[in-house]
Amino acid sequence: MKFLIDAHLPPGLRSIFQAAGHDAIHTLDMADQNASPDGALNEISVNEMRVVVTKDTDFYYSHLLHGRPWKLVLVRTGNLGVKATKLMFETHLDAIVTALESCTLVELDQQNVMMIS
Repeated sequence: MKFLIDAHLPPGLRSIFQAAGHDAIHTLDMADQNASPDGALNEISVNEMRVVVTKDTDFYYSHLLHGRPWKLVLVRTGNLGVKATKLMFETHLDAIVTALESCTLVELDQQNVMMIS
């Protein structure tokens, strides 16, 4: 599966996804880096069939209203340290991928992976 990790999440998450065999990029890998506009992320998501991983609820509403991004993981944790964020993804990555096989919107917190739509 292909992922696009938004600026609000640590770039080190990329290696967690890649170690599990996924294609993952962070906004820092893009031309405008962390200043990349949401529209650019949505475009890449749709064109490359990438799942956007973000804390930004603007993507949630865009996905529900316009089907953009293609698929979405919305992280609902508030402020976590980098170590705790990485641990959360290491713990739940398999469940996230499984959920994304049958739905387009997944919410993640420290304890749960929830399929929304």
